[in-house]
Amino acid sequence: MFRKPPSLPVKARYTILSQSWIKVIVEILREDGNRLKVNIILFEGHELGKPLPRRDERAVHLLKVLHKREGDRFDAGVLGGNLGTGRIAKVNGDGSITFSLELYASPPSRSPVRMAVGFPRPIQLRRLLRDLANLGVEAVDLIGTDLGEKSYRDTALLLDGRAKAALIEGAVQARDTAIPRLSAYPFLHQWLEKRPWDADGLHLDACLIAADNVRPQGSLSLLGPAPPYIVAAVGSERGWSDRERDLLEHAGFRRLSMGTRALRTETACIAAAILAMEKTGELR
Repeated sequence: MFRKPPSLPVKARYTILSQSWIKVIVEILREDGNRLKVNIILFEGHELGKPLPRRDERAVHLLKVLHKREGDRFDAGVLGGNLGTGRIAKVNGDGSITFSLELYASPPSRSPVRMAVGFPRPIQLRRLLRDLANLGVEAVDLIGTDLGEKSYRDTALLLDGRAKAALIEGAVQARDTAIPRLSAYPFLHQWLEKRPWDADGLHLDACLIAADNVRPQGSLSLLGPAPPYIVAAVGSERGWSDRERDLLEHAGFRRLSMGTRALRTETACIAAAILAMEKTGELR
């Protein structure tokens, strides 16, 4: 689906595939000029029962930022699993941390919203994935559009772990252990033909909307009674082509506006996601 990614830039060239995803998150935040925001310490299943290396950013956060010591507890979770608490059993001589977990709480429920968005600029994509994971949407589909920049479809983010890292960062900030399902489609018509929201047969009555401020058929803010599930599509920076508007309408999508202003892709996507969540009752 995607060509082989180009070589990574110098500041990201630290053998990204051989590092844990937490290292990737730290690199993303450094590039954005932010500080790591950790509300829970999240582990992957294959890390359980193994000491946390001294140089792992989670170990640094526990010891240097939270000032935890042997016997102290911390909020923790397992990616795709439950939430609970962790306990530092021992700080080993090599600086690694032996820990145990007590997981007893289910993660927050997913918002019944699936977001589709035309491929944005790679730096925007990182932020967008983080923020959508933070909101708790169920799935994110990236779509190539007629008016979108074709080179954005070849982003290395989807192949080198940085997309997953951005999703995990958003989940960590939200004290969640689950991340949205992420898929990519080179063209809008392929996404519409596959209809991934119908794949499991659970959302056959989904409300299908496409953000469109150029040729809208109504306003998203005036959407009727709370639908059980919403699929919201947002175009690329230049919006939808007339051909794509016809494709969306033929597939059952209603083109709804979010005002008269021209919005950046990531702004429009987050605004649409929040409006969709409000319509499903998630924000009440």
